[in-house]
Amino acid sequence: MQQSRGEQGLSKLISVSLQKLEQLNQYPDFNNYLIFVLTKLKSEDEPTRSLSGLILKNNVKAHFHNFPNGVTDFIKNECLNNIGDSSPLIRATVGILITTIASKGELQNWPDLLPKLCSLLDSEDYNTCEGAFGALQKICEDSAEILDSDVLDRPLNIMIPKFLQFFKHSSPKIRSHAVACVNQFIISRTQALMLHIDSFIENLFALAGDEEPEVRKNVCRALVMLLEVRMDRLLPHMISIVEYMLQRTQDQDENVALEACEFWLTLAEQPICKDVLCRHLAKLIPVLVNGMKYSEIDIILLKGDVEEDEAIPDSEQDIRPRFHRSRTVAQPHEEDRIEDDDDDDDDNDLDDDDTISDWNLRKCSAAALDVLANVFRDELLPHILPLLKELLFHPEWVVKESGILVLGAIAEGCMQGMIPYLPELIPHLIQCLSNKKALVRSITCWTLSRYAHWVVSQPPDTYLKPLMTELLKRILDSNKRVQEAACSAFATLEEEACTELVPYLAYILDTLVFAFSKYQHKNLLILYDAIGTLADSVGHHLNKPEYIQMLMPPLIQKWNMLKDEDKDLFPLLECLSSVATALQSGFLPYCEPVYQRCVNLVQKTLAQAMLHNAQPDQYEAPDKDFMIVALDLLSGLAEGLGGNIEQLVACSNILTLMYQCMQDKMPEVRQSSFALLGDLTKACFQHVKPCIADFMPILGTNLNPEFISVCNNATWAIGEISIQMGIEMQHYIPMVLHQLVEIINRPNTPKTLLENTAALPSKMEAVPKSITIGRLGYVCPQEVAPMLQQFIRPWCTSLRNIRDNEEKDSAFRGICTMISVNPSGVVQDFIFFCDAVASWINPKDDLRDMFCKILHGFKNQVGDENWRRFSDQFPLPLKERLAAYYGV
Repeated sequence: MQQSRGEQGLSKLISVSLQKLEQLNQYPDFNNYLIFVLTKLKSEDEPTRSLSGLILKNNVKAHFHNFPNGVTDFIKNECLNNIGDSSPLIRATVGILITTIASKGELQNWPDLLPKLCSLLDSEDYNTCEGAFGALQKICEDSAEILDSDVLDRPLNIMIPKFLQFFKHSSPKIRSHAVACVNQFIISRTQALMLHIDSFIENLFALAGDEEPEVRKNVCRALVMLLEVRMDRLLPHMISIVEYMLQRTQDQDENVALEACEFWLTLAEQPICKDVLCRHLAKLIPVLVNGMKYSEIDIILLKGDVEEDEAIPDSEQDIRPRFHRSRTVAQPHEEDRIEDDDDDDDDNDLDDDDTISDWNLRKCSAAALDVLANVFRDELLPHILPLLKELLFHPEWVVKESGILVLGAIAEGCMQGMIPYLPELIPHLIQCLSNKKALVRSITCWTLSRYAHWVVSQPPDTYLKPLMTELLKRILDSNKRVQEAACSAFATLEEEACTELVPYLAYILDTLVFAFSKYQHKNLLILYDAIGTLADSVGHHLNKPEYIQMLMPPLIQKWNMLKDEDKDLFPLLECLSSVATALQSGFLPYCEPVYQRCVNLVQKTLAQAMLHNAQPDQYEAPDKDFMIVALDLLSGLAEGLGGNIEQLVACSNILTLMYQCMQDKMPEVRQSSFALLGDLTKACFQHVKPCIADFMPILGTNLNPEFISVCNNATWAIGEISIQMGIEMQHYIPMVLHQLVEIINRPNTPKTLLENTAALPSKMEAVPKSITIGRLGYVCPQEVAPMLQQFIRPWCTSLRNIRDNEEKDSAFRGICTMISVNPSGVVQDFIFFCDAVASWINPKDDLRDMFCKILHGFKNQVGDENWRRFSDQFPLPLKERLAAYYGV
């Protein structure tokens, strides 16, 4: 059929370059042409017609609300009339277009869309039914929430029963659409689905053996989600579900196997996991272990046959975005805190092959084994050990590699049971570090890092030294993946070994510095982390002229090369922050340009933010991470250099900038600025003092326990300021004391002394508040002591758990001073005070005297008989300790 001139013109129109699209969008008819090409112009090839639809979809996304009414109606009608196009590609494109229109808030303005699509499901014509289902599936994915709302009159009440009818359809594609549609409503426990939950589950079971992989995949996905939200309904069928999932985890189709493998991960989080799985472990463990082998396609994607690639530059998409965690004040009692669960340090996660960051069967199987090891602990070993023996010494590298991954995956959960085997296994793994296959070397680095804690607990010459020697060689490997794995593993080893590494510092620095000249972009970022962690781990031992001479030139060279807007500054600034804190005075020769640049970064970011707030259309929002990381490095400088930073602060506007940062909307910015305020207060209070009247009200408003880290850093800064201000702090006590007392009285603080052993998170959260209240009471006892009764019990219970240190010392002096001002404030809770005093291992002599005075004063006041009755309530260790140390 010959094209008319108009149609020829149209075809040219479609092939016009994308820059012209914006101009064409000025013509209202342009979108009519696009829908015409998609639905009517059968003479064009399918890819061209589909492209026309995709251009229209982008226009709908960007300009839909500016379309004239006639155009909108024409597009909607054409979509519904052509949802059953004979071409699968065109049907899918029309479906995408319908969904995009629907997601622009149009479900309300297109009332006949859902009824029409639902009625088309009943069409005799397969293409029409499949096209309508494809569109419905996309709408269910994109608009699940509104489908279950009163806005649309709850269409799901009709749609869900309708979808369930199609689970038994003769076409596998239709069955797959039907299950996928219903699956969208499981996690949200949608009412319309919950009413039909039994019939849904029954229909799923009927599809269990479906010959179509896509259907099996959707059935597995449904069961995994039901496990999370409707375990009660699955329980009666649990044995057969577990058997089914075991089969599916071995499915020929990897996508099905992956969905099924998720089941074990989800089940491990359920309290019933142990009861349900104990009798299936013998079958399940070999299946998971088998899934941990690299598939052929993995090896190709990972370039597993390329051994030496260190000279090939990284492509930018290889580099994962990193997220900076703002500085949380590392107080001397840091080690007493409960570990943060949201620690995003992923050196130890199972994502060992992150260049195919796609979740795959290998990773899912490894993660499942890891969580199950944490559930079953050593009960897993009888099922694992015979397999490990076979795998670890296997001649085929792929099998051997999977065995090493298995060994790493069970490290956390089965550590106790593995200890007898480690003296043999660790040397074997250290040997594997020089395997000729890069993928074996890299996984070995990761697995060894999971056993670093044990390695460090043994005499250093036995395992630590050989492990360190081999890992350092791997840091200089000729394969980039091995370099990365070795660097991450070495950072973990540094954290575990801490000062054990001091004798080897020259050798370690030699290697890390040499890596600078060898590494491509991505691994450089990991190298910064390894250097920063080394500095955190060995601290002031790094402050030797020969070490500084090795380490600082390459760091400063990188620092000078990077532009202010380069995100590679983040890891470098973090690294320098650790190095500055460790080197202390050793950092002095480098501090001025580093300090200046940090101040500039803060200033630039604030200026950009002001411009953006004033004219958001004209100016982009800044990336505040630049400012956060700069504030953190300034904190590191203040902590490391102490009084030596005074000159730099004097010649800069840092305090004015901090005043702005402390009021930023972003919690992380406030968190870092309060940390810096505390550090500057310690280092050069003369410059901070004139600003105190401006800073204190801001600190008071940030004592909000919803933002724990912001609140902790603000509290710490208040405590440091109070020590410096002394009696002049009086004026500010009302701004902060009530909030602090309220926070340490939040529920979760134990009611009796005997509950004290549980280190509750809120109690740890109360530690900095208690220290600061003690310090405030030390400098202004007359103002704080009247409230003693309101906080003495939680104060004592939070501070009994921390080790002796300067902060604890100043806080206890404060409490003793307050007791002497208001002795009746402690009477009711005196047993808690006794317990807190007994937590000291060796207080300074004058503090011990203060304790003695209070204890004996109380005993004399109540008389011997009453004291005996009172002290009979004490747990025995407390009674003995007070008698031995204080003679009461």
